[in-house]
Amino acid sequence: MEVTKLYSNALVELSELLGQIQPLAPMMEKMAAAMQQTWDRGGKLLIAGNGGSAADAMHFAEELVSRFEKDRRALAAIALCDPTVITCTANDFGYDRIFSRQVEGLGQKGDLLVLFSTSGNSMSIIKALELAKEKGLTTCTFLGRDGGKAKGHADIEFLIPHKKSHRIQECHKLIFHTLCEWADRIA
Repeated sequence: MEVTKLYSNALVELSELLGQIQPLAPMMEKMAAAMQQTWDRGGKLLIAGNGGSAADAMHFAEELVSRFEKDRRALAAIALCDPTVITCTANDFGYDRIFSRQVEGLGQKGDLLVLFSTSGNSMSIIKALELAKEKGLTTCTFLGRDGGKAKGHADIEFLIPHKKSHRIQECHKLIFHTLCEWADRIA
């Protein structure tokens, strides 16, 4: 009984939240155009996040590189989630630089940096965003709550106005899965 009630509540929450994020449709077009331009120039997507958002970064990258629903050419995307790079960087430079260090080494002008953060306040995300801007990368953030410190600093921003991380991540998945479905059609 308790699980059924929780499930019903989740469906209501998601239904209300989906209505609130409907206005993000034009941002989807902007993101698709940025992805297409990046690949057309021979660039790549660099994708990062912490915790569950790291799993989303890896999920998004693997769907683009390998496949989503159909066999097609591989699309250039890298999840910045190598544990040896992260732990080495955290040890030698501090956790705040785990992604900016990778942007420094791997990012090139014309690449697209995609960052996932349910709070928008992670310094590792903010520092990567700042360095990407300096290097001339296009930037995209998938944020939640009120957007935190990262709000308004990316070229493309998907803000999910909810307080629960898991609901925010469910909406992030809807957005990046839609982008993967689009990528299947253009590749």
